[in-house]
Amino acid sequence: MKKIIICIIISLLSINVCFAETVIYNVKTHKIHKPSCASAKSCTTNCIKIDKKEAQLRGGVPCKNCGG
Repeated sequence: MKKIIICIIISLLSINVCFAETVIYNVKTHKIHKPSCASAKSCTTNCIKIDKKEAQLRGGVPCKNCGG
């Protein structure tokens, strides 16, 4: 029984990791971009690759062009 519960917990945790989305987050403007966005490609100084949920927790808002 313990093994089944452990397997279920591990499965649920790995589902969250599978759906994590990496975005480009501008720390100065707080915009969230998809990696394919032209604005993200031109951003060099203030942009970092980060998980989308983390970017939202930092106050990030979606880019108007790509929807971040």
